[in-house]
Amino acid sequence: MSRVLIIGAGGVATVAAHKCVQASDVFTDIMIASRTESRCKKLAAALKRPVQTAQVDADNVPQLVELIKSFRPDVVLNLALPYQDLHIMDACLETGVDYVDAANYEPPDVAHFEYSWQWAYRDRFREKGITALLGSGFDPGVSNVYTAWEKQYFDVIDTLDIIDCNAGDNGQAFATNFNPEINIREVTAKGKYYKDGKFIETEPLEFSKMFDFPAGIGPKKIYLLWHEELESLAPYLKPYGLKEARFWMTFSDNYIKHLEVLQDVGMTRIDPVMYEGHEIIPLQFLKALLPDPASLGPLTKGKTCIGCLLQGSKDGKPVKRFVYNVCDHEESFRETGAQAVSYTTGVPAMIGAMMLATGTWKGPGVFNMEEFDPAPFMQKLNEYGLPWEEIVY
Repeated sequence: MSRVLIIGAGGVATVAAHKCVQASDVFTDIMIASRTESRCKKLAAALKRPVQTAQVDADNVPQLVELIKSFRPDVVLNLALPYQDLHIMDACLETGVDYVDAANYEPPDVAHFEYSWQWAYRDRFREKGITALLGSGFDPGVSNVYTAWEKQYFDVIDTLDIIDCNAGDNGQAFATNFNPEINIREVTAKGKYYKDGKFIETEPLEFSKMFDFPAGIGPKKIYLLWHEELESLAPYLKPYGLKEARFWMTFSDNYIKHLEVLQDVGMTRIDPVMYEGHEIIPLQFLKALLPDPASLGPLTKGKTCIGCLLQGSKDGKPVKRFVYNVCDHEESFRETGAQAVSYTTGVPAMIGAMMLATGTWKGPGVFNMEEFDPAPFMQKLNEYGLPWEEIVY
């Protein structure tokens, strides 16, 4: 019997709201709030039971505090932009309410992904006696839980590879499956991976290789990126002798070609430029020109496959295991009105909120996903539409 406040009304929030509605035994009262309440109302109209909506500026802490005090949620599920994480955490601290998000904070003026800003809240959340659960999406999120689950099969873990494949096709010349600004900032940033006790920086998309995906997806080229879950997972696996940890993602040749041209002409810049007497940020202007990811749901066909490949040993014998989920874009859209990239993030976001709301995961402070028992989360993934499978090589 819990109340959840969802902040955000995009594709991920859409899926999370549908799933909160399904979990009526846990979430008895639901509110959806964003800067544009009309989007919340449109989303609410598509749900199978009544929910409340509200307008809130997630950059305005007093507004957030007022809304939280008015609705009195047991947990705030932050599915707004990563730039707004700290404001929402501040509001949760002031009101004494548990906090969940799906992506780590990043400053608007620098494409830089790390947990230091949010980890700095540990003492304050601990003193307040409330929980902050960071990165309860798929990657980060399920990837962290998968890693915590799989370590039971190892005495030594030599390598961890988190591999994210979107084998879907939306028929567009160039489009991103989630917020274009966040997506392009992530892809054009320098890469980084963990090796022999330190993080090594690479040029953007410098390293790639082929990987053969299951479920009929087949061989796809994967590119090495920096992803925030490596920052917490590398020290987490250090006692297991971790030598190397990497994050990989697929991109089509068409996507890479367009991205290279956009970079060459300066359209991916995040610093302001003068245009006809006004300051504009090129990437934000580009975002306005690209298809809204929410519009891609009915157009996208194919599947996603996201998983963790771990290699090491048990009882002195080599072990290699791949735990993964395959999600179908068209099935996701039929259920929630959103494609699989939103679905694979929105479902675990709801489950993370459920873990806190039910007290299954609990503790004062700021936590990454792998710090809790993975078993109940793994069970809920099967129940709420993201069944997992394992390949033992």
